[in-house]
Amino acid sequence: MAETITHRGPDNGGIWQEPELGLLLAHRRLSILDLTSEGHQPMSSHSNRYVITYNGEIYNHLEIRAQLEHTGHRFNGRSDTETLLSAIEHWGINRALQKINGMFAFVLWDKNERTLHFVRDRLGKKPLYIGWAGKGQKSSLIFASELKALRAHPDFAANINPSAMEQYSRFGFIQSPETIYRNIWQLPPAARLSLHLNELSSGEDLRPKFQPYWNAAEQADIAKTSPVQKSEELIIDDFENHLKRAVRERMISDVPLGAFLSGGIDSSLITAIMQNISLDPVKTYSIGFEQDGYNEAEHAKTIAKHLGTEHQEHYCSAADAKDVIPLLANMYDEPFSDQSAIPTHLLSLMTKSDVTVALSGDGGDELMGGYTRHIQSSSLKKAQAYSPYFLRRLISMGIETIPANQLEKLNSKNPNFAKHLRKIAAILSTKSDEGFYQKMLENHDGSLLKSDTYNGLELSDTQSLSFTEQIILWDTLFYLPNSVLTKVDRASMACALEVRAPLLDYKLFEYSWSLPLSMKIRGNDGKYILKKTLERHVPKELFDRPKQGFNIPLNHWLKNDLKDWAEDLLNQDSLKSHDLYNEIRVQEEWSNFKSGKTENTSLIWSILMFQAWYKHWM
Repeated sequence: MAETITHRGPDNGGIWQEPELGLLLAHRRLSILDLTSEGHQPMSSHSNRYVITYNGEIYNHLEIRAQLEHTGHRFNGRSDTETLLSAIEHWGINRALQKINGMFAFVLWDKNERTLHFVRDRLGKKPLYIGWAGKGQKSSLIFASELKALRAHPDFAANINPSAMEQYSRFGFIQSPETIYRNIWQLPPAARLSLHLNELSSGEDLRPKFQPYWNAAEQADIAKTSPVQKSEELIIDDFENHLKRAVRERMISDVPLGAFLSGGIDSSLITAIMQNISLDPVKTYSIGFEQDGYNEAEHAKTIAKHLGTEHQEHYCSAADAKDVIPLLANMYDEPFSDQSAIPTHLLSLMTKSDVTVALSGDGGDELMGGYTRHIQSSSLKKAQAYSPYFLRRLISMGIETIPANQLEKLNSKNPNFAKHLRKIAAILSTKSDEGFYQKMLENHDGSLLKSDTYNGLELSDTQSLSFTEQIILWDTLFYLPNSVLTKVDRASMACALEVRAPLLDYKLFEYSWSLPLSMKIRGNDGKYILKKTLERHVPKELFDRPKQGFNIPLNHWLKNDLKDWAEDLLNQDSLKSHDLYNEIRVQEEWSNFKSGKTENTSLIWSILMFQAWYKHWM
């Protein structure tokens, strides 16, 4: 099982066994802090009460270590793993979790209490999967950072989870705690699971035992009740100080460190602050595309030149993509259809050739209202309120019946007009706020599946947030961990690169919710405070342009270089092998795509990624 995830920890590994139990902990190590054997895992605490296998970084571990040393505690090495164990030993696991700030997933064995603790970081940067292999009383509890490690267990049963498939068909990813397999779950962000081995029933559903130790919705509510009441300039000062602290903590490393730089707001701001803190030029990396309209590398180069970073770039071709695509099914373990996984992995490969740790701008959109849906949600909600439901539903059904090529004629200059119009109609026809958000986020519906009983999203509600703020929060709870952070973790760790995201510091998250919405969204513009902070480091004309995103010319590639690969996965035999999709409907969509009758690239890619996953794993 450990060998399947050597890519996450190529430097060394270890296995520990509890002599009196069939309990084994394994670890693969990517050495970043304390490169000596003192950082080896699984690691026992000083008293030998606890044993841990741990993935991630505790960014404030030096501060915690200083507190523990003040009480007389002594350390053998310099690793944050030893600091974490000592904190748990000194304060207990509950208080220690409130003190640590980082990205982490760990399993902790308490010998005294005969209890196994599973913990995941607050915003879900690091993954942790748990479930059962085998049947009845002979089943084994298994757990790992990636699903492929669980599949290596000889008793693993690879049975597809229908509810996960229904989620995937809509969003292109699967929401924790579900996974693509029955009886295997992903621990949600900010959750812990404590299992007393003498009370554990083989094969039981573990989801009711998942308990939060921090609640993002509650923290947002608390922060809104004590809003910051300062001038705009002082608010920007405070925000920049919070961010500088977060960046400084994430620059602690015993191995070379760099930054992803796309030339956009978020990565440019992180890079600017790194350069401000660092004594030497920061190493920066960006990726571009040869096709017009998809290239941000030129913008990144301009920002790098202004900041004085040591910059490298790579232009991605269809040949590069073709090399990565066969790796995606193994890299992601379960169906995942974000097409930017391709350039993210290529960027990670280039970065890893120089450094072991990279800082990124992930989280800026989710924290500070950077998506179009954040800006449009308020006006769409008002439009919904002015029309009775039956009328909205009637209009939506009417638009659905009009062929896409006919709708395109209404606005021939916008190739996505039909898609956007249908999405708006679907949003306006919803009844609940949760349904509204779901339709905003959905790429497709479940109509191509042969069986679909999806009941919709279950999301935390808050009392003190406006509707727009609620959408922003839901993106942090749902879209961020299950899509964005999943993409970055697998794409980077596949080549043993650790990516750190200062904008997702939990203290910065809590501070951001004390700000008025106007510091996030101003008019039709999002991420206001990020832009005003960046203006202190980079001239506005170098970054003030429409949001581009990390897109690739997939439409062009699928019709040309990747056409044969796609044809093979979408033929009748391939689709019938699992009997999940309606083969006739899928082939109609593929035919419409090839002819240009509809612009359904994301739908085709979603089906292709499932087909590739099924072919590889099942």
